[in-house]
Amino acid sequence: MPGNDVKQDKEQQEFEQRVNKIMPKPPLLKNVLWAFVVGGLICVVGQVVQDYFVSLGMPKKEAAGPTSAVMIFLGAFFTGLGIYDELGKRAGAGSAVPITGFANSIVAPAMEFKREGYIFGIGAKMFVIAGPVLVYGMLTSFIIGLIYWWRQ
Repeated sequence: MPGNDVKQDKEQQEFEQRVNKIMPKPPLLKNVLWAFVVGGLICVVGQVVQDYFVSLGMPKKEAAGPTSAVMIFLGAFFTGLGIYDELGKRAGAGSAVPITGFANSIVAPAMEFKREGYIFGIGAKMFVIAGPVLVYGMLTSFIIGLIYWWRQ
């Protein structure tokens, strides 16, 4: 009945208003500062790693690949130890945006299902979150490559 829908909508709006009054507001400034500091520290670690590879005589452009690999390893390693998840609770996007957050998004679901075994647990669930990102990223890069090739 049309009258019931209007009544339910009004009740829903009233309920949402009451919930918004009661719900505690997140400390926005604190969250932004944590994200900035943690994201910055992750970037500093990445810069130190890159500077190390450059100090070994590697050109800066070539040092980018090994630096990314080390940062992905560190993200996965600290996720496996449970440290990265705790950091993510406090830092939010500061820990999710850098490349270490990508490693965390792959390893975290796998760790969640390790009780089910290496094949059906870790292996099957590893790409639950990151899988669609990888697929769309590769598909997009393939399409862009085709367009680039076609335009030449």
